[in-house]
Amino acid sequence: MTALARLFSEGFRLFFLLAALWGALAMLVWGLWLAVHALGGMMDLPAGVPPQWWHGHEMIFGFGAAAAAGFLLTAVPNWTGAPPAGPRFLIAAGALWLAGRLGLWLWGLVPGPLAAALALAFLPVLAGRIWRMLRAAPKPANLLVLALVGLIWLAELRVMLDLLGWPLGDAPAGLRGALAGLIALIVIVGGRITPAFTRNALARRAMQAGAAPDLGRAKAPGLPVSLPRVERTVIAAAITAALAITLGLPDPLIGVAALTLGAAQLIRVSRWQGWAVRHDPILAVLHGAMALVGLGALLQGLAAFGIGSEIGAMHFSAVGGIGTMVVAVMSRATLGHTGRPLIAPFPVALAYALIPLAALIRWAAAVGPLALYYPGTILAATLWALAFVLILLALAPALLGPRRPA
Repeated sequence: MTALARLFSEGFRLFFLLAALWGALAMLVWGLWLAVHALGGMMDLPAGVPPQWWHGHEMIFGFGAAAAAGFLLTAVPNWTGAPPAGPRFLIAAGALWLAGRLGLWLWGLVPGPLAAALALAFLPVLAGRIWRMLRAAPKPANLLVLALVGLIWLAELRVMLDLLGWPLGDAPAGLRGALAGLIALIVIVGGRITPAFTRNALARRAMQAGAAPDLGRAKAPGLPVSLPRVERTVIAAAITAALAITLGLPDPLIGVAALTLGAAQLIRVSRWQGWAVRHDPILAVLHGAMALVGLGALLQGLAAFGIGSEIGAMHFSAVGGIGTMVVAVMSRATLGHTGRPLIAPFPVALAYALIPLAALIRWAAAVGPLALYYPGTILAATLWALAFVLILLALAPALLGPRRPA
């Protein structure tokens, strides 16, 4: 099988590669735009779309949607036993994703409704495929993931309506709502995989030491514990925040939901034995990402009440929470599903550190002196792009190469 055929053989191969490529390229373009303006120059990008909206849209619906597609098209068949998406679907879905990027870039050069339709086409096609796979085992928790994909699409619709100047459009609400929708996806999916992977690793470690724990016990000593009441609270708060932001509901409601999400998220992370896997980067990064989601939600909740910077809080969640979880899942899934050891290569481990650092710098640029805004924002963009270049260099051979025998 050729590398191109392998690329379209499994969802994670195609969409993780697209996510990493676009995560680096789109951020480099944004960093260039910032640098030109910091030097007093002018640079319009792309045609007909406010640059800040293009940046937000492409990082959420370009990068974020591709990463989510790569995960869901791989995980849902494992959840349900349904057949995975085949090459024909992957080629069509990849073409739609690319058409969405071109449609927004060429906005103003092609009719606006056509560009909007291209941008909006990908998520419904992805949702339709996920639904076909979920019908084999339509559990409420899995259907909730599908509903969040629909909510993210609704948020993108509000962005497109605003760009077209049509009723019900609100690009800022749409961008922030979609960001909150991705956070809610991470809260649900990360809440499954982080304690499960940690539990398995710690159980193996105990068995190797000759002290096998009782895995049937929900609260076996030394293993992660998930508290049902906290789990329900964090999921409900994440979905409430995403809905409230997308629909433009009052800030106090958004603030309460975000603060509840942040507090509950940090409580659940504290119960997952993250400290016990601190020396295993591919596991530790999952805990770090989930903690960053909690911290970002707290910052966003405070900002909704006028405390701190809303832009800083939003970017802390986007870069720190979403970005870190994407590289964590992308690297683990790629290595695991291609038969490679679950050990993060050095470039990947470095990327794990660069993205939280970029989040901290981007937040500081928003809350610090105005003179530091451009330097800090450009540095954060550079670190992000570098992280995804490292991811590409380390994981492209696995994404394009054959699966290793067990």
